[in-house]
Amino acid sequence: MSDLVDVGIVGAGPGGYVAAIRAAQLGAKVALIERDRIGGVCLNWGCIPTKAMASSVELLIEIERAEEYGVLVSEPGFDFSKMMRRKDKVVERLVSGVETLLDARKVEVLSGQGEFVSPTRIKVSGKSPTEIEARKVIIATGSVPVVPPAPGLDLPGVMTSDEIVTLEEAPDDLVIVGAGVIGVEFASIFNALGTKVTIIEMLPSILTTVDEELARRHQQMLRKEGVEIHTKSPLKEVRQRETALEVVYEGPKGEGVITADLVLISTGRAPYTEGLNLKEIGVNVEKGAVLVDEHMATNVPGVYAIGDVTGGYMLAHVASHEGEVAVEHAMGRESTIDYEVVPNCVFTMPEIAGVGLTEQEAKEKGIVYKKSRFPFSASGRALAMGQTTGLVKMICDQESGEVLGLHIMGPHATDMIAEGALAIQSGATAEDIARTIHAHPTLPEAIREAALGQGDGPIHSMT
Repeated sequence: MSDLVDVGIVGAGPGGYVAAIRAAQLGAKVALIERDRIGGVCLNWGCIPTKAMASSVELLIEIERAEEYGVLVSEPGFDFSKMMRRKDKVVERLVSGVETLLDARKVEVLSGQGEFVSPTRIKVSGKSPTEIEARKVIIATGSVPVVPPAPGLDLPGVMTSDEIVTLEEAPDDLVIVGAGVIGVEFASIFNALGTKVTIIEMLPSILTTVDEELARRHQQMLRKEGVEIHTKSPLKEVRQRETALEVVYEGPKGEGVITADLVLISTGRAPYTEGLNLKEIGVNVEKGAVLVDEHMATNVPGVYAIGDVTGGYMLAHVASHEGEVAVEHAMGRESTIDYEVVPNCVFTMPEIAGVGLTEQEAKEKGIVYKKSRFPFSASGRALAMGQTTGLVKMICDQESGEVLGLHIMGPHATDMIAEGALAIQSGATAEDIARTIHAHPTLPEAIREAALGQGDGPIHSMT
């Protein structure tokens, strides 16, 4: 005999658990099914672990520069195992916090694999097999790493982002296959720890989702810091050679071979729908992704899908927002998703963040735009912090002055981008930002200066 709930959710990542909490807020009886750990990839193997690692590395970099600040520190170094234990504590605290929130909202958490018996009935297999009947269902099963079809990727020492956050010691040599956000973040982390890092990327450039100017500058910076980068260089195979691995790639000048202790495959992620029986219940799936409309509804009435499984923006904050939209629509409220304003963050050193149109996208759309820049080398706060690398770049409609895009490379870029997201969401102009008093000395003053650059020019720079 199955239990009847208002909303049944399969997957408890940042999309699923947020959807569960939102549904409970709206008075729904909720069942949340998770086969592994609450929090999904984001909390356990993705966003949070990598940012905890990055925070340790950022502190190490500051300590190594302590003498510049007049602070005396003898022999700065690191204990990788302690860094990873701290990472584990951060993860456990956040997962425990989410579990507490779910419990407080009286969300029933079922441990096991979810499988659709019908559009409203889900079988849960696990230690305590059961079935639930749900008036509305949300699929939030996320994604898995994509592994390219190259020989040798099953060898010991070849791993994905899911495994690399469980390392017990830093490798001497690391080859990263793929120069997207995940690959470049790990390159930044391990390079700072003294690992010899080499990136191979089949495309002509790194960070293709980032504004081209900022991506190009960051690529130059990585190379200057010792990271070896091979673009236009698809992976051919990985070979075992005694105690090391050989990574073979096809570069513009022919075949290349790199020796490494570890190989990280970071060539993207793919929607995960295995075992759900979606075809049997009639849910439309295209190229592995569940098709949805602006309400996150599938073609089957009462069945919704959110997050990575839809094949759209594979970002935790997008999945969470989609979860709220799906629940609200399922509960009878008018709610739609708008993807025009999605912040994209890269937690490297320095950080990179962007929202709205990149310059290349504005060109492709035929928009007559104006761009302005302000360097952090002219920011009093950045100078005081000793972090002057990077800039703020603003893209506005040339006629109206409306902010179309904001792109930042520099200290706390991922925090500062929120101002750009709010500006674009509310239809603000550069003049609106310029007329807003920004506290001094702070980093967001750089955004105001870039906004001034859309008019007569910034105050504190000649650019």
